[in-house]
Amino acid sequence: MSAQDPRHLYLVDGSSFIFRAYHGLPPLTRPDGTPVNAVYGFATMLYKLLEDSKEADRPSHFAVILDKGSQTFRNGLYPDYKANRSAPPDDLIPQFPIVREAVQAFNLPMIELAGFEADDIIATYATEARKQGFDVTIVSSDKDLMQLIGPGVSMFDSMKNKRLGPTDVFEKFGVPPEKVVDVQALAGDSVDNIPGVPGIGVKTAAQLITEYGSLEELLARAGEIKQPKRRESLLANADLARISLQLVTLKTNMTDIPPLAELAVREIEAGPLLAFLDAQGFKALKAKFATHLGSGAHDHPSEENGAVPAEIRYETVTDLAILDDWIARAQSAGTLSLRTKTTTLNTMRSELVGISLAVEPGQACYIPVGHNNGSAGGGFDFDGASAPVQLSRDTVLDRLRPLLTDPGVLKVGQNIKDDLLILGQYDIEISPLDDSMLISYVLEAGLHGHGLDELAALHLSHKSITLKELQGSGQAQIAFDRVTIDKATQYACEAADMTLRLNRLLKPRLASEKLVTVYETLERPMPHVLTEMERAGIKVDAHVLNRLSNDFATRMAEYEIEIERLAGRPFNVNSPKQLGDILFDEMKLPGGKKGKTGAYTTSADVLEELADAGHDLPARILDYRQIAKLKSTYTDTLQAEINAKTDRIHTSYSLASTTTGRLSSNDPNLQNIPIRTEEGRKIRRAFVAEKGHKLIAADYSQIELRLLAHIAAIPQLQDAFAKGLDIHAMTASEVFGVPIEGMDPAVRRQAKAINFGIIYGISAFGLARQLGVPQREAQTYIANYFERFPGIRDYMDRTKAFARDHGFVTTLFGRRCHIQALREKVPAQRGFGERAAINAPIQGSAADIIRRAMIRMPAALDEAGLKARMLLQVHDELVFEVPENEIDASIPVIRQVMENAAKPVIDLSVPLVVDCGVGDNWDEAH
Repeated sequence: MSAQDPRHLYLVDGSSFIFRAYHGLPPLTRPDGTPVNAVYGFATMLYKLLEDSKEADRPSHFAVILDKGSQTFRNGLYPDYKANRSAPPDDLIPQFPIVREAVQAFNLPMIELAGFEADDIIATYATEARKQGFDVTIVSSDKDLMQLIGPGVSMFDSMKNKRLGPTDVFEKFGVPPEKVVDVQALAGDSVDNIPGVPGIGVKTAAQLITEYGSLEELLARAGEIKQPKRRESLLANADLARISLQLVTLKTNMTDIPPLAELAVREIEAGPLLAFLDAQGFKALKAKFATHLGSGAHDHPSEENGAVPAEIRYETVTDLAILDDWIARAQSAGTLSLRTKTTTLNTMRSELVGISLAVEPGQACYIPVGHNNGSAGGGFDFDGASAPVQLSRDTVLDRLRPLLTDPGVLKVGQNIKDDLLILGQYDIEISPLDDSMLISYVLEAGLHGHGLDELAALHLSHKSITLKELQGSGQAQIAFDRVTIDKATQYACEAADMTLRLNRLLKPRLASEKLVTVYETLERPMPHVLTEMERAGIKVDAHVLNRLSNDFATRMAEYEIEIERLAGRPFNVNSPKQLGDILFDEMKLPGGKKGKTGAYTTSADVLEELADAGHDLPARILDYRQIAKLKSTYTDTLQAEINAKTDRIHTSYSLASTTTGRLSSNDPNLQNIPIRTEEGRKIRRAFVAEKGHKLIAADYSQIELRLLAHIAAIPQLQDAFAKGLDIHAMTASEVFGVPIEGMDPAVRRQAKAINFGIIYGISAFGLARQLGVPQREAQTYIANYFERFPGIRDYMDRTKAFARDHGFVTTLFGRRCHIQALREKVPAQRGFGERAAINAPIQGSAADIIRRAMIRMPAALDEAGLKARMLLQVHDELVFEVPENEIDASIPVIRQVMENAAKPVIDLSVPLVVDCGVGDNWDEAH
């Protein structure tokens, strides 16, 4: 290298690479059983960095910087420094020395020094390199290194392929890089256990440093601060702030490290690197590296980043020898993507048609086992086609069973719950598993859908084959078993391939965005839990439903007669246009508004307003519509949903369809059966226990109000819940100034409406309508409520501000709920977004808690030797089927699991209370 060549130093934060690799990849072991997933990811990331840097910003000097030991000079300054950090996972610890071997195999300098952190070494080299005229790139996303950014020094986040400069620092800390340590010292850091100044966050710290210039100047003038709490905290914790400054400031003058000249880039020697990869069992990496070492070629895009591979190979498997070869490849890879194809989308009524597997991007196969058509063809009409050549279903499943149940092979799916249900019919229980849909949901709930086609288009710029293209539509639509095998192969292989690529692309983000725990504890276990519930289903008495349908039909006929009498003439009750003409043209009722079609609007809101004003016809129409909906949506439909094989209804739960983590139920939807009316409760009576069993309905009592009391830190509510008081009566007493003893039930109902309305950001208009009072009176109620419980307003303001800054809010357990409406230009839509942001942490935390209970429940019941089965989840309620002789033993176990579901992650300031009811049917148990 000549003297004129640019000098550019790359400093790789090795610890960041190691942990990202570990959390981003599934378990992987080398032939001797040693775990090596972090090593595999580390080697891949390091090689990609080296290759990519050949095209731009080529380094002349390069080093991987590692931590050596957990104790540093900072522990001498502050013994509790990083004291709350947990030890590395057991299967990561043996990989640290192998990572060091990997760095040596790449012929790269590796620097570590006992008593100092890697960040100090990076800071020293960066400072010295700038003095010598180098450009410096720090390869990391660690915020603690942002203090080093400046002229000639930048950071590079290799996972996001993004270079970070002073502008990025200002966006994160609100100050330029040279002031970052002052902000960090004030705000502290719970991860590293840096104390900071209590009550001061990053935003406030940035404002203070911007105003006063430095931490020392701020502390010297702390008495001038106008806000009493902030002033007192700064004065009382000045020494902690100064210690914190020493803790966050990186050393730039270390002497016991090799000189900069020894970091000059050396060529990778093929022999040592390939020997290392071979020893780890990294056959695919070895083959790839062998191809490119010394050739100057670039592996773009790589198989690890989820992009389009160089070769696409989709194969139909109709030979056992070829099937065995794919199985061997999957065993060797340690990971496979799996998709099952069935006769219908109803997994409980379907037969297996075929299975597709992908073992690496672009490499997938389809194994047909249940097609009833020819092997080729261009149309959708296959009547008379010859039976296709395919392996028998039993033979294929017997061959695949060891692979699919192998605990050492990770199975990746997209909504893998459906695959679990289908293969479970053939006594194959898949484990362990990953789900690209759920990973996407954890990362971006609320931003978009999480179906495979949408994710492939969004992240891989790939337009997938649609079911409509494959199966047709309308009367010409065919079942999947009638699709030709060649077309089915393309469709099924593509699905498995895209699933695998999405998993490789999205899963590393869980670690970089600190969402691994959310995925691992709240999402990944759920497919197994819900599979068991959906398989179990719930028994339904068809005779009860039939009687209700007949009763509803009779009542609808009676309502029609009454409605026509009130209208003064016959008309089609189900015609909104005819109804609108009668209400607003003939009867001259107020409030008539025409829509785009020119017809009057007769929505429920319009009719309710007229009914509230004392008009009988709209009131009867509402009664009629309610009964008609119950009949069509429930009593008629539920009879058709009873499975002929089991005499039970098997609803399907969606894990990724809401913003807040709540489950939704469909085919049929059992979560929206109305329970506030007698008619709705009658429908629940059709859901019954098997002979010799009872149903237990376990329901969290006022869980969202309890979580509001905890999250918003409302002392009065916390105290009331702790004492087991009637929370609505207590609220009425606080807001309306009336004693609890002898309270008018109507006053309590008003307080109840306010309590629950506040959670959902109810307006004065909405509350007035709900209570039937003037809007001004409702506004007074809300104002009194906030005056008595000021913490709620603080919580609302704080949450809205956070949501506007970040685009999302979080639950107590770290789930992110993105709120897109906050960016709308229309004020009414933004207002909706703000109300959603206020409610999401509460509703989402409740959803997380019941998920945690559901995940723990099967093991708890099993350990207690009980045969109770969890059948349904409906909002804050779990429904169980329990042998009659185990009722008394089951209820304490159910209560214990549900009431302690937040622990040990969150120690709530209010108790969770679960009400349990027992009965022969769901209504009786509720």
